[in-house]
Amino acid sequence: MITCHLRYEIDPRQVSAFEEYVTGWIPIVNRLGGTHHGCFLPSEGANDIAYALFSFPSLAAYESYREAIRRDAEARGLWQLSEQTGCIRRFDRTFLRPVTGVTGARATA
Repeated sequence: MITCHLRYEIDPRQVSAFEEYVTGWIPIVNRLGGTHHGCFLPSEGANDIAYALFSFPSLAAYESYREAIRRDAEARGLWQLSEQTGCIRRFDRTFLRPVTGVTGARATA
């Protein structure tokens, strides 16, 4: 499994538009074979940082998703929303792998 962690720098004046954008991806990711783990908007602290996490069974499955969204009308609509509102200033994408248990030698206390 591979998890994509998105860190967004957003326009704090466009939080509502960004929320529409980012939550719009949840059904798209799920429909195209992924599992969306949620979106996280600013609450306390920095008012211009937001996050989203979603997983796919493999990097190959994620790449198939990337191809599919290029042809997806809903995805195109979300990209247009972000362009029109300027709600996203920039974003970083990081890929993570889960650690589900202890492997190898156990640490001693």
